Amino acid sequence: MPTKRFTLSVKRHDPPSGEPPRFQEYELEVEEGVTVLEALLRIQAEQDGTLAFRYSCRGAVCGSCAMVANGEVSLACRTQLHGLGTDEITVEPLPHLEVVRDLVVDMDLFLEKNIEVRPWLDPPGPDPPRERLVDPSDWTEAEPYTNCILCASCHAVCPVTGRDPAYLGPAALAKHYRFLTDARDGAAEERLALVDSEVGVWGCDVVWNCSKICPKGVRPTQGILTTRERVKPKD
Repeated sequence: MPTKRFTLSVKRHDPPSGEPPRFQEYELEVEEGVTVLEALLRIQAEQDGTLAFRYSCRGAVCGSCAMVANGEVSLACRTQLHGLGTDEITVEPLPHLEVVRDLVVDMDLFLEKNIEVRPWLDPPGPDPPRERLVDPSDWTEAEPYTNCILCASCHAVCPVTGRDPAYLGPAALAKHYRFLTDARDGAAEERLALVDSEVGVWGCDVVWNCSKICPKGVRPTQGILTTRERVKPKD
């Protein structure tokens, strides 16, 4: 299989050192089909063991390897070098999140926002003797929103999270909508109160970046707009 030589310019940053961020170049020759993640693993194994990045499943399931390649937020495990259209690749960490080291970002703030929307069922009445069954026709609205893998790609492309750290963000609001529309839940009013604010559904700029970037087809903006219809509009 023919190979091609690429130059990867990776943003390096070690905040505890006090040194400013810098780009470091690595060259490697790879065959077609090699992903950004595979290239980073090769660099780490063969050229620079100090390079830090996050990954786990390597199959677009866990969301751990979200980063920026040539200016586009994507999962490194499914972004192929040859598909980027150039042999010079720039790799950077996700924006709007604090960098821990190199391509690793601190996910605590992002995950805390998801917890704020109470991402668990609060069913009404006593528990049934067995499970709570849901008719497939009642699951249509909620089902797409269960596909979120918490990769934070939507958080990284949202203009509001970039300027307001208090904003819940598209991932948390999509998670909220997933439980709001679950036929088994009985806490709709309480849930609506959680996001009826400027840091909730009313803070969204409705630019649809989050829906366009999601690797799993989740549409946070649509969920936000539908939730707005269920709460009292702000003056």
